[in-house]
Amino acid sequence: MRKNIYFLFAALMGMAAVSCSSPEKMAEMAENVTVKCEPAVLEVVAGSIDATVSVTYPEDYFHPKAILEVTPVIVYEGGEVKMEPFMFQGEKVENNYEVVPSSGATITKKVHFDYVPGMENCYLELRGVVKHKSKTVDLPSKKVADGANTTYMLIDKNGELDLKADNYQEVIPQTAEGQILYQINSSTVRNSELKSQSIKDYQAALEEILANERKTLVSTDVVAYASPDGKEDQNAKLSDNRSKSAEKAYGKVTKKIAVEGPVNVTSIAEDWEGFQELVAASDMEDKELIIRVLSMYSDPAVREKEIKNMSSIYSDLAKDVLPELRRARFIANVEFQNYSNEELLQLIEENVDVLDETALLRAATLVKKNDQKVDLYKKAVEKYNSANGQYNLGVTYIKMKDYKKAEAALEKCEKDADWYNAMGVIALRNNDLNAAAEYFALSGNETSVKNAAIIDILDGEYEAAAAKLAGGTDGNAVLAQILVGNYAAADKLSCKCYKSYYIRAIAAARRGDAEGVKTNLEKACKSKAFAERAAKDVEFAQYR
Repeated sequence: MRKNIYFLFAALMGMAAVSCSSPEKMAEMAENVTVKCEPAVLEVVAGSIDATVSVTYPEDYFHPKAILEVTPVIVYEGGEVKMEPFMFQGEKVENNYEVVPSSGATITKKVHFDYVPGMENCYLELRGVVKHKSKTVDLPSKKVADGANTTYMLIDKNGELDLKADNYQEVIPQTAEGQILYQINSSTVRNSELKSQSIKDYQAALEEILANERKTLVSTDVVAYASPDGKEDQNAKLSDNRSKSAEKAYGKVTKKIAVEGPVNVTSIAEDWEGFQELVAASDMEDKELIIRVLSMYSDPAVREKEIKNMSSIYSDLAKDVLPELRRARFIANVEFQNYSNEELLQLIEENVDVLDETALLRAATLVKKNDQKVDLYKKAVEKYNSANGQYNLGVTYIKMKDYKKAEAALEKCEKDADWYNAMGVIALRNNDLNAAAEYFALSGNETSVKNAAIIDILDGEYEAAAAKLAGGTDGNAVLAQILVGNYAAADKLSCKCYKSYYIRAIAAARRGDAEGVKTNLEKACKSKAFAERAAKDVEFAQYR
């Protein structure tokens, strides 16, 4: 009797155990199943949401003949997205699904979703369905994780562009020059030299400089020379004496002209530079031979010897070249004040044809409307065949988002570092990240490195982006630092726009600085767009 009772008790206990792990009971006891997610707050990286979900089934939970279908689902404003379900089976199911023993187990799975706008305000849940024979039982949904962090999407994806230099000079250095000639081996200034056409022209130039409001005489150089024939030490003494007499002569030349500025007096013992210039400009038959001698020898004595050895040539030099080198030069150093920005803007409206290439390029940087910039760059191209104008025209079209015209303009440009960067920006704006990366790599200039960092961020390569933008204080550079955990970088943001305050607020939130969050969000949320974003942004979930 006792034996029968024992067997009956064992059978009842077995039935109880089975009943505890029936499909219905699996639904009832779902609260005993624990779920963890890494990360606990979802993050969008390179347009995707990836996470690792771990589900722990306790002992005696999983029915040995049941099949469990688990579907990860992201629920967000506007809808939901489901993954293909994970399939599990009990120990006595003859199928090829992953087995969960009745003794319990922890199952870890990777989940992946493509980002859809609206997922900033979302949650991840697991939906389970238990199947046993003809029965189907829905398990209660298990919430796994909240939100989806989209901070990296604050990246400015437009890319930076450099204009070619306009080379416009606000102040243009000019010179006016006159000279006096000396007789051989003499430092005496003849009266006829003070009345020469060269001196008359020089005096007239000085008077014009003083009368011109745009010109300023800043200094004068008085330079005396000896021709390169004769002994070097004698020529040095001779040129020094000529500098003294030339200084006195300059005083006479400018006696009736109110010149200002310092007068710098120097001497050059042997004027080989002037000698070479005069020979090169002459019509002498053997001038190339003389120039070759000058390039071959640097010693003055050897030069003179070699040239004198060419007796037929030297007679021509003594007659036509050397006398012109026994001289003193009066050189007025002048600064010409070019058109001011205000004058350039006025001339655009009233007399644009007086502007040269550099003035047109500078004027294009001063006008605000892109249509005006296009007109000025086109004029520089048409009138002066301006290569810089052609490139800047292409850049302006990029800024106008007219990429077909931009490419057409850039086709006519040299393929240098700036060109590759500009083409990379076009590809970037067209979301062709592979082509953009190739162009930026071919460019290699500082601007293209910054642009390549944009691609790194879009690809989820935050460390690479932070390295490329290290030390920067603009929005992209600081955002890259925040993405790698350097929140203090936000303190160095140079901009004071809505986005910069929003980025500062994110850094404050990650540092647990509630006051910083409040202060910066108040400023950022004066923008309707950022106010709407902040209301859903998981970065500020604990501060709402």
